[in-house]
Amino acid sequence: MTDINLTQPIIFEPLFMERPWGGRRLETLFGKKLPANASIGESWEIVDRPEAQSIVRDGPLHRKTLHELWTQHQQEIFGDVAKFPRFPLLIKLLDAQEKLSLQVHPPENIARKVGGEPKTEFWYVAVADSNAHLFIGLRKAMTRNQFEEAVSAGTVADHVHKIPVTAGNAMFLPAGRLHAVGAGNLLVEIQQNSDTTYRVFDWNRVDENGKARQLHVDQALQCINFDDVEPKLIEPKGELLVQHKLFEIQKWDLNSSREIAPLGQFAIVGCLTGSLRCSDVDLAPGKFCLVPASSPDRQVNPRSAGTSLLRVAIR
Repeated sequence: MTDINLTQPIIFEPLFMERPWGGRRLETLFGKKLPANASIGESWEIVDRPEAQSIVRDGPLHRKTLHELWTQHQQEIFGDVAKFPRFPLLIKLLDAQEKLSLQVHPPENIARKVGGEPKTEFWYVAVADSNAHLFIGLRKAMTRNQFEEAVSAGTVADHVHKIPVTAGNAMFLPAGRLHAVGAGNLLVEIQQNSDTTYRVFDWNRVDENGKARQLHVDQALQCINFDDVEPKLIEPKGELLVQHKLFEIQKWDLNSSREIAPLGQFAIVGCLTGSLRCSDVDLAPGKFCLVPASSPDRQVNPRSAGTSLLRVAIR
């Protein structure tokens, strides 16, 4: 491994995912250069998967993949972190113009049985329409058989807990929690590196040919926590939103210069509002950068009033 000279944060090119429920707000609100005439539901900002790789935009690591950074320059960029085959997080932006299907991600023990990957995640509501909601957990405890009957009857919506949200709200979703993003939400999603989703209900929707979307009811029923009743939005503890074995997420209202992490530790910065400078990199809302563990300049500075950011680290 060759030492590299890291004097600036790392910015990756986003990967845009077309989705039937997506739109164009990642362009109009966050300045993303979306492909023309496409309904974009997701922007994968930082990802290290076999089928999807973040690519460094510029600088001394230009055109390197995140996987190359993780495997070839782990100490310089990420410091002393737990050893995983791949970078353990996936960071996305989601633009939900319609509500998503009701779904669940498998806990670790179930994932091994059903052949998927475990997935715990976090949502931060960056923008929300006046009537935006999240669908999280159950209104009351149910047995698996009762839920399966509701699936067969097409009445699952009657049993799902619905939470109104506004910009600035946040939600933690441990694996096994039933959930769906409601229409009118633009979210930051920070998740375990996984792409396993089991859809259990799609609101009885059909396409223009009268065909329903593919579901994964058998797998979902094995994963859902049926005792997960009326979960609540995150109540911040100061700047701390989530401290979990997978990640730590803080929200900072940035009024003056601050050190994003001690030397020897990396952190990911995501601008939420206003604008900020991280070393010699400027970030507007919806933009992210990775501050390497060995980078000498670790300061983030507000460039406008009302600047806020998410600070993401792995534990």
